[in-house]
Amino acid sequence: MSYEERRNKLYRWMAEERLSLVMFEYTETRPDPAVRWLTGHPGDGLLFLGFDRQGKSHSLLVPWDINIALIYAQADSLVAYAEFERQPLKALKRALGYFNTPLGSKVEIPPVTPYPLFLNYVEALIDFEVLCRNGGIHQEVETFRAVKDEEEIGIYRTLSDITNELIDALEQHIRSGDLSTEGAVALFIEAECRKRGCEGMGFETLAAGPQRSFGIHPFPAYTGGDFATRGLSILDFGLKYAGYTSDVTLTFVRGPLSRAQERLLTLTERAYRLALAMVGEGIATKTIAAAVDTLFGNAKKSMPHALGHGIGLEAHEAPALRNRADNDWVLKPGMIFTLEPGLYDPAQGGCRLENDILLTEAEVEVLTHARIIRL
Repeated sequence: MSYEERRNKLYRWMAEERLSLVMFEYTETRPDPAVRWLTGHPGDGLLFLGFDRQGKSHSLLVPWDINIALIYAQADSLVAYAEFERQPLKALKRALGYFNTPLGSKVEIPPVTPYPLFLNYVEALIDFEVLCRNGGIHQEVETFRAVKDEEEIGIYRTLSDITNELIDALEQHIRSGDLSTEGAVALFIEAECRKRGCEGMGFETLAAGPQRSFGIHPFPAYTGGDFATRGLSILDFGLKYAGYTSDVTLTFVRGPLSRAQERLLTLTERAYRLALAMVGEGIATKTIAAAVDTLFGNAKKSMPHALGHGIGLEAHEAPALRNRADNDWVLKPGMIFTLEPGLYDPAQGGCRLENDILLTEAEVEVLTHARIIRL
């Protein structure tokens, strides 16, 4: 699906809602990946979608770096952010004039806009109805992004191949002793992924040797300490390719282990197999997460985090896979998400197994090959 086709989906929704102009904002403090999803622009900027007085749709991208936008972005018009003194309110006022938006029209700004700034918008745009809300067009984009199109799925196939290459290389180098510290492992991943055309890491790599693997997210993310020595070591990483992020977790195991450690591993693998077997079109993600929680609960264990999450232009996005009353996500073909059961014990260490899953109309496809590796 082209960027124009994605925008057309939103124009139809805007027409139904009688929205004349909407603003998306990707800045350091308020990063919204919808800007890249709708235009391909990989940097900071504002995106305006709207209708002129004749009802014709149009897109206006206001990038911070116009030179990068000219190479990567696809929008009907480009105007450098510097022309508006890099102030979103000034850019919005100019956009209203550019679109010749009728007075009294509905204009929607991002729901994450701070309240004092929202009041500035309302005061400056007194002749328009300024909307800043949950459940508006920004949530609609989140819903659209949860189901990947063919182009996105193609990107994920390439990204998964690279991720799997690095998983195999990691196992080989750790077995040979070439990578023996948390830092060496983390830096190896980043260097190797960039050699293969990745933009970098999707998030900071989490590498925790046996003394630190009890934490869901170890602090700091990695150190110069030993990795994959006796006990349980956790490695959680994601690669970014064409803007999209993979997310996998491996557990490296070196014995001899205690019975308690073996039990953690066995339960985690059982939970992963159970969750994977339940994945299917129309299945509520809360149902899968609840089944895993029940399995752990019957063993007098508990998982302190969600079972998984969607991935895409962000490392964590829709759909959510968690056992919470407010989770109403249902699996649909085209969704790509993680399954990542894990257990953690301050005395025994922790283990987690996470892979990226694609649901198609024909099958459940495990894109990545993360695993529990016994050394």
